[in-house]
Amino acid sequence: MRLFECDSCGQSIHFDNRVCINCGHRLAFVPERLTMHALSEGQDGSWRLVSDPGHALRLCANAVNDICNWTLPAEGEETFCVACRHNRLVPDAATADGLRQFRTISQAQRHLFYSMLKWDLPRTTRAEDPEGGLVFDFLVDEVKADGTVVPAMTGHESGLIAIRAAEADDDTREKIRVSMKEPYRTMLGHFRHETGHYIWDKLVRDMGRLDPFRLAFGDETIDYGEALKRNYEEGPPADWQEHFISTYASTHPWEDFAECFAHYVHMVDTLEMARSLGMVVEPRGHSELASEVDFNPYRAHDAAQLVEAWVPFTVAMNSIHRSMGVPDLYPFILTPTVVAKLEFIHGLVHGKH
Repeated sequence: MRLFECDSCGQSIHFDNRVCINCGHRLAFVPERLTMHALSEGQDGSWRLVSDPGHALRLCANAVNDICNWTLPAEGEETFCVACRHNRLVPDAATADGLRQFRTISQAQRHLFYSMLKWDLPRTTRAEDPEGGLVFDFLVDEVKADGTVVPAMTGHESGLIAIRAAEADDDTREKIRVSMKEPYRTMLGHFRHETGHYIWDKLVRDMGRLDPFRLAFGDETIDYGEALKRNYEEGPPADWQEHFISTYASTHPWEDFAECFAHYVHMVDTLEMARSLGMVVEPRGHSELASEVDFNPYRAHDAAQLVEAWVPFTVAMNSIHRSMGVPDLYPFILTPTVVAKLEFIHGLVHGKH
């Protein structure tokens, strides 16, 4: 992610802004241009770019209730933007809880799609690919007659990504994180991890890349159910940190790939923002921790280039967090084995395999 600029007045603006605080223009993200733009509304209710009045567009149908700030071309029958059109089941925006959850979920989803658009990753809809298109169900918990709550499950199967809507609430998500002894759990993390499974389907399985995948991640034909059961009963292997980015990654090669994909996107997107902000890590007397993002992370030469910049930044950010008495921003270790897995994912994303 990066900073943007209002093309009406030059004010710095952010990805989730709706209105420029300086000039008052409506703001929206235009996916085909991969940037934020100031809009002007015509008397007929149409919208045009302030910087290019000949470019007409429409607001996503989810702009209602301030759920989405993306646009789509003025022509055509589609009413949802390129992110929201993948949604099937959504929270009830007619309720206060549902609207709050939907807004939080949509924010994370659009952030994911920003990266997918930057790399032009597969993102077919179910209309385009009925068997394996990308579709999201944001599931509401079941409440039984006696008041017992049956939590909805987050997961993936053949392009269908289910996400528990209640995890849009910080208190619910934090309770789960603590109970599962996870160092990190966010809605955006869910989107990136679960979409990693979809990317595996499209770029590994369907593209005949199983052999190089197995060299990096292992044999995915081992029984998935048994692997999960063993993980929950026995926990991760004692040396898991040498080979995996997280304990959950040690469960099965599919989960290992999804976890590494999520971390690859974390890394690239955060470094892009660091570059946009002009951030430099240059500690006095500690040149080994110096870092500057003097390249476009979304077009990095390889994963090694990303890691070289990333590690010093995470050390700096974690140190600042500790000074505030809050948990590390990035509580993970990138070992050589993990970096090799990230290199495989880099190759997939950039079409090098």
